[in-house]
Amino acid sequence: MIASSSSLPRVMTADDALALVHSNQRVYIGGGCGVPNPLLDALVQRADYLRDVEIIHMLTAGDDPTTAPEYHDSFRHNALFIGANTRQAVHDGRADFTPVFLSDIPRLFRSGVLPIDVALIQVSSPDRHGFCSLGVEVGCTLPAAQLARTVIVEMNAQMPRTLGDSFIHMSRINAFVETDRPLHEAPQGASNEVTDQIGHHIAGLIPDNATLQLGIGAIPDAVAKSLYHKRHLGIHTELFSDGVVNLVEAGVITGEAKTLHRGKLVAGFLLGTKRLFEWVHNNAMVELHPTDYVNDPFVIAQQKHMVAVNSALQVDLTGQVCADSIGPRIYSGAGGQVDFIRGASRSEGGLPIIGLPSTARNDTISRISPLLEHGAGVVTSRYDVHYVVTEYGVAELFGKTFSQRAKALIDIAHPKFRDELTATAKKLKYI
Repeated sequence: MIASSSSLPRVMTADDALALVHSNQRVYIGGGCGVPNPLLDALVQRADYLRDVEIIHMLTAGDDPTTAPEYHDSFRHNALFIGANTRQAVHDGRADFTPVFLSDIPRLFRSGVLPIDVALIQVSSPDRHGFCSLGVEVGCTLPAAQLARTVIVEMNAQMPRTLGDSFIHMSRINAFVETDRPLHEAPQGASNEVTDQIGHHIAGLIPDNATLQLGIGAIPDAVAKSLYHKRHLGIHTELFSDGVVNLVEAGVITGEAKTLHRGKLVAGFLLGTKRLFEWVHNNAMVELHPTDYVNDPFVIAQQKHMVAVNSALQVDLTGQVCADSIGPRIYSGAGGQVDFIRGASRSEGGLPIIGLPSTARNDTISRISPLLEHGAGVVTSRYDVHYVVTEYGVAELFGKTFSQRAKALIDIAHPKFRDELTATAKKLKYI
């Protein structure tokens, strides 16, 4: 039974609700496909009345009107992960970036390092007990809402009701804005011959009964497409998309061999299409939890045969991984890469994997490089990297010397760059 809107206190228009936001406050914006866009639009309408509002957010889908240059005096973004809608603002210096592991973000809020004044989030309609589900975006949003002084929600009739540690009681909410609109969708990444080959190589490493971290994008989707011959796989991941649904329906993912949450798909948030959103609604097989649990390396390590699949922008010949910047220009963030790489490396039979195409910019640049580009950030250290996979094969680095690492990585680089990489490796005295 769902509570009727007439029984809800504090139902108001978006304009009235956003009057609760004041200058010099810190405002958290719900992320992923759960961005409360009507609330953002109403916030922008109040820009003339606001100054120095700090906006905290993770990856957010769709447009973000508060990043426009004309609102610079009103809103200042502090991105905990940079997406396409905030990247230019960060590069222009109109927004800022805080490097942080996904597992640590709830602790930023709880510890008072980043106290939240207002949380703008999207939720489902409340059940008969007054609990609203945060639906597709629980990971960092639930902790922010639990700690914010003021909680303003878009209560969307089309938000699915996901289970797990995913609920907020209506008594904790200061203002409800009712909507009935489709959620933002994030279709799966388009695969190609290169990513399909990478996916094939990675799938060859994955045993039956493994538990997977698979994100979204061309490489995770290519891995998923190569898993249909596997049995009794499980999911424990920061996020998943439509490809996981396909594997569940094919009987590949059952979760029966998981160490923790047996039979359940555990994640922090969902990025996908309407098909995914409808599939997870009231689906007892799916549990969403905050990221300080899902991404905790000590929790991840408890899963036997934990397989973490993450991507990179560049890897040097010693195994250092850059995944968040192109040179000094920050591009995204660490997300959950280090959380899962470290968790999987400590799992019994675990496989921490970095997958990337061997080249960039139409085969003019090798992503396997003697040194990282000047100013590039090291997200995953050479001490954490075990497997690197390109379309040319698998380099196993754990326990290997610099010389052995360099040779293994050169072997999976694009053939046109191997001689150059070998020559440079010799100059660096790696080989």
